[in-house]
Amino acid sequence: MRVVIQENYENMCKWAADYIAAKINNHKEDRPFVLGLPTGSSPIGVYKELIKKNQAGELSFQNVVTFNMDEYLGLPREHDQSYWYFMHENFFNHIEIPAENINILNGMAEDPVAECARYEEKIASYGGIDLFMGGIGVDGHLAFNEPYTSLKSRTGLRDLTTDTRIVNSRFFDNDPEKVPAQALSVGIGTVMDSKEVLVLINGHNKARALAATVEGGVSQKWTCSALQMHNGAIIACDEAACGELMVDTYKYFLDIEKKERL
Repeated sequence: MRVVIQENYENMCKWAADYIAAKINNHKEDRPFVLGLPTGSSPIGVYKELIKKNQAGELSFQNVVTFNMDEYLGLPREHDQSYWYFMHENFFNHIEIPAENINILNGMAEDPVAECARYEEKIASYGGIDLFMGGIGVDGHLAFNEPYTSLKSRTGLRDLTTDTRIVNSRFFDNDPEKVPAQALSVGIGTVMDSKEVLVLINGHNKARALAATVEGGVSQKWTCSALQMHNGAIIACDEAACGELMVDTYKYFLDIEKKERL
């Protein structure tokens, strides 16, 4: 596992965007580059940087296929809190990417189980995901894989915890009851099948989750800890998120990744 510590959120986002852009630009295979994407506050800065690169002609998404991590069950794509809406507002509407290359789970599917199976099959049809960018919750959940989700889980229907609904209620008039109780989400196993996983962790409130991801035991209580078993796992974080790391862990990654410090 790599842990790249940047001074602040802005530098973390710039580093992550530079890394993703380099991977896309250096992709030489005779197939599209397959990129997994998250929603939430953490990736917004990365999306802004990628948009700048695309609009400046430094990065093309013409040969990129995307798969998003999750979607609320029961929200139509036009709903301003659907993840389809979020992705188009914050990213897809601002870059040149073929619409047919964008893949987001359908929260209005008549058969959610079949929708999740279809999603897994479509990912496999492209040869898997080259790079999956993600974020984690304060409880360490990756996508909507809440604590105690199997670390071998595949894309499926997830029940959301009360804590997650309370945290997300800020987008739903501060009413947890308005937050959907279920979502469709890629599984931990789905993410772990990716060639690389780049997880963004920023802010003081994510300090425990970062420590659990890097230093804790591998446990389904902290689904993020599965990244310890991935040969291509990278954590991009800011100083604020490092408050719970042991001093020697913090110093080790600063030293080993000193050339990456912006």
